[in-house]
Amino acid sequence: MNREKRIKILFRLKNNNPNPTTELKYNSHFELLVSTLLSAKSTDISVNKATINLYKIANTPEKMILIGIDGIKKYIKTIGLYNKKAKNIYKTCNILIKKYNSQIPKNKILLKKLPGIGDKTANIILNVIFGLPTIAVDTHIFRVCNRTGFATGKNVTIIEKKLLKIVPKKFKINFHNWFLLHGKYVCKSKKPTCYSCIIKDLCDFNKYYI
Repeated sequence: MNREKRIKILFRLKNNNPNPTTELKYNSHFELLVSTLLSAKSTDISVNKATINLYKIANTPEKMILIGIDGIKKYIKTIGLYNKKAKNIYKTCNILIKKYNSQIPKNKILLKKLPGIGDKTANIILNVIFGLPTIAVDTHIFRVCNRTGFATGKNVTIIEKKLLKIVPKKFKINFHNWFLLHGKYVCKSKKPTCYSCIIKDLCDFNKYYI
């Protein structure tokens, strides 16, 4: 796909949704960190259902430590991989308290050293909390990029590197949410609703889809 087409796609998504936001519910940077950690291999809906009660009693690293791993499990047991995630949350809270005065580090390398925080999660945190022009690539974004031809590649790392090069800076802040929402509700995995797609005429589906 050429640059002209990409710019047209970005402008259409922007005009359709000027200020896209994550569907995760949170009221602080710490809550977003925990919710994003929990969202791995889980839906935002399931995470929100669990955290609405969890955050009522544990919305800081200190409070999370107080309820302990078993206490965390009690609230997130409906989420996939909850045993491992509960341990990661507890360990992460310990590190945040001891090393960062309970603050979220503004550094991708440091973020990825926190248990349960991978490349995608770190990028989301840097993008949403700190407003940095990072681009997190999940399964939805990977699919939409390949299917449309916006950026093609065999894995998320390749796609991320390409996107950082080809997406103009002014679009990077919102790129993740635009493509994520488009993938969840329009360019779906099994039954894409092409008839309602606002970028259908710009899509190179037949040529690039893998």
